[in-house]
Amino acid sequence: MNINTNDFKDINPGDRVLMGPGPSNVSARVLQAMSAPCIGHLDPYFLSVMDETQLLLKYLFQTENPFTIPVSGTGSAGMETSFVNLVEPGAEVAVCINGVFGLRMADIVRRLGGQLIRVDGEWGRAIDPEAVRKVVRGKNPKVLALVHAETSTGVCQPLEDIANIAHEAGALFLVDMVTSLGGIDVAVDRIGIDVAYSGTQKCISCPPGLAPITFGPAAIKALESRKSPVVSWYLDMSMLRSYWGAERKYHHTAPINMIYALREALRIIAEEGLEARFARHKLNHRALVAGIEAMGLAMLVPESERLPMLNAVCIPEGVNDMKVRKALLTDFGIEIGGGLGNLQGKIWRVGLMGHSSSRKNVFLFLSALETLLNAEGAKIKTGALKEASAVYAET
Repeated sequence: MNINTNDFKDINPGDRVLMGPGPSNVSARVLQAMSAPCIGHLDPYFLSVMDETQLLLKYLFQTENPFTIPVSGTGSAGMETSFVNLVEPGAEVAVCINGVFGLRMADIVRRLGGQLIRVDGEWGRAIDPEAVRKVVRGKNPKVLALVHAETSTGVCQPLEDIANIAHEAGALFLVDMVTSLGGIDVAVDRIGIDVAYSGTQKCISCPPGLAPITFGPAAIKALESRKSPVVSWYLDMSMLRSYWGAERKYHHTAPINMIYALREALRIIAEEGLEARFARHKLNHRALVAGIEAMGLAMLVPESERLPMLNAVCIPEGVNDMKVRKALLTDFGIEIGGGLGNLQGKIWRVGLMGHSSSRKNVFLFLSALETLLNAEGAKIKTGALKEASAVYAET
């Protein structure tokens, strides 16, 4: 094969305003940290970076769990890590399903030979704790799992009641925080979460490639009590503990520069402070929704169950989903997401995550959407920017 290197140009995707379901925009500080010299994964300097990264992750998860690390893989690797370490063939596992990612959890349970207990809910609504209690009554689940922030619908799932139900049933409580970590309160220890995982590319505003995860004491005990080996060598937390723990025993070559980037992204979060960060996400969400509703558009999720960082906007009748999203990208440099599964073609998923959650982006998106909907001949009202501005004026 002959290759003409002149055919391969420098990578230059251009500027994008990332307002979809992820990734979010990344701070220049994070990109600069990522470009620092690569060194060995057992180099003393890198080991100190690992220590600091773990400390900052514990701050973000609001936990004292010693085993809190970034798994080398995306958020989906965090999901798989959680299940492969806890679920053995024949074990009962209850999974709450009200969107795409609950379905993904269920699929992993089946692949592991677990006995799946489904708790189904309406897409676009939170799971009713009493429905969970009813389904698990009389059963013996080893794990009860749910998605805190369902990225496919924009639903925020309350955790406290279901955490209690899990523990009453003798189950470990496992929570997907891929979209919520860094954007809303996820107090692992206070709520009583035994296992939680996330991804770096959403509210943490780091490039995709790592999956922060935390295992509490009960989960570690369950791991140590397994009757069979973890089916994934790469994701076996008993071995990863030896690398990320005091032993620093070689397991795999860690993605050094990605961990540089994560450390810097976590440092930015700590500088802002968790309460201020959560308040920023909430404020920008409120302003966005005020503008959307001022146009006469509807939100999919009831107000009390909405995520502040992932907003599901119902597409007006007669408006072409793909045409609007394509025009947002080509004309304004704005990326948003479309619906998944049953919601394909019915909603737009508008992200306000981490570095992308800003007043500037709220106004830019509302202006661009209003322009494009008018061009499509949609019957919308005026005053979106005025209503969004009013929300900011309140504070």
